[in-house]
Amino acid sequence: MGNPNSEADQNSYKRFVLTGKALSVSTPVIMGVLNVTPDSFSDGGEIGGVDEGLRRIEQMVREGAGIIDIGGESTRPGSDPVSVQEEISRVIPVLEKAVSEFPGIMFSIDTTKYPVASRALECGVQMVNDVSGLQREPRLAGLCAEYNAVLVLMHSKGLPKTMQERPEYDDVIGEISDFLMKQAKSAGESGVRQIVIDPGIGFGKTVQHNLEIIARLSTFKRLGYPVLAGASRKSMIGRILADENGDRPVNKRLAGTLSLHYHALMQGADILRVHDVREARDSLKVFKAISSVL
Repeated sequence: MGNPNSEADQNSYKRFVLTGKALSVSTPVIMGVLNVTPDSFSDGGEIGGVDEGLRRIEQMVREGAGIIDIGGESTRPGSDPVSVQEEISRVIPVLEKAVSEFPGIMFSIDTTKYPVASRALECGVQMVNDVSGLQREPRLAGLCAEYNAVLVLMHSKGLPKTMQERPEYDDVIGEISDFLMKQAKSAGESGVRQIVIDPGIGFGKTVQHNLEIIARLSTFKRLGYPVLAGASRKSMIGRILADENGDRPVNKRLAGTLSLHYHALMQGADILRVHDVREARDSLKVFKAISSVL
């Protein structure tokens, strides 16, 4: 395992500043995805154990990730839930070693389950990424308050198994904004000091809904919380880039991902949740260089 305090890795740590367990998003932050699952839509089955997980984390840190988001349950459309014990057995062995080996990196647990989040926070994780936005487990707010952890509240409509079966909205931006404000207020009342909001691209939304979200992401910025954008490799890209052979496959969606995330940056996104860290870092460097002369 490489030395996380090396000069090369220190450069990537400058993506954010940790003060205790606080996250600064004065400049956009890259969140690298690590799915310790056999069935995630993009990278399921790639990480088969602790050593592979640590190698992948080291790579993402070296490439510029400031946050590593680790999940043990797939939330792809049509996926089935896993038990608490199965999820714990997938993520905790990796986290127990990763948190101590990469002390300058913020770790996030991608879960909707209280026992999983609790064990992860005990390991030193500093962020809980709840794709249900407290709908499935409201107690996560109190848990984050207890540990002074960052809470990511994402909007989703329905469960992963059925969320893409004809999702409908009267006003997709308004309904998502209302939900996020309501859940953020509730979390704040529970004592959560740092809240990040995520409109939930691909979670109970059509391609048109997703395009509206990205085009109007600045609306969510006006709610007063850091905004996370996660479009990496998602099906909307495959459909937009479809040809006579069908939707663009997952492993050929990088250009589409970068395009969507660059637009999100232009709309004020604070955190990009990505699979391809190096390319996201390069795109962010270009964005910052252009922004510096405006």
